[in-house]
Amino acid sequence: MPIISIVEERPDTVDAAQLITELEAHLTPLYPVESCHGFSIDKLLREGVAFFVTRCDGLAAGCGGIKLYGLEYAEVKRMYVRPQFRGFGLGKRMLAQLSEYSQQHGITILRLETGIHQTEAIGLYEGFGFQRISPFGDYFDDPVSLCYEKRLDL
Repeated sequence: MPIISIVEERPDTVDAAQLITELEAHLTPLYPVESCHGFSIDKLLREGVAFFVTRCDGLAAGCGGIKLYGLEYAEVKRMYVRPQFRGFGLGKRMLAQLSEYSQQHGITILRLETGIHQTEAIGLYEGFGFQRISPFGDYFDDPVSLCYEKRLDL
């Protein structure tokens, strides 16, 4: 069994930046510019997003962030697992980490936005208990965008 860890890291570390760059390279050709809502590294830092890197036997395998909106809700940002590490439950572990972080900060609602072409991610989110909702925050009705929510106090 590999040793898996999830550690909070700045998004501008080498490993975190590489993961974010890979995620962008994967998503950019799939969606029009106006439908791309991912935060840049600079924006992750400016917005105070708590950012985590998953490591598998010491290798950076995935990442995820969480932005708190007061005590109203927290939004999952920049979720990604490198293809060679998929199928090992790392996405579920990251969602559990982000949920725990949110609850420690008094948040009981998690939200996220994802694209319609992210079928594996959609399966992960729905399997983790997220349910479809209308656009929230700065999101808008977009045929290639889906918004989800999960209550953590249930």
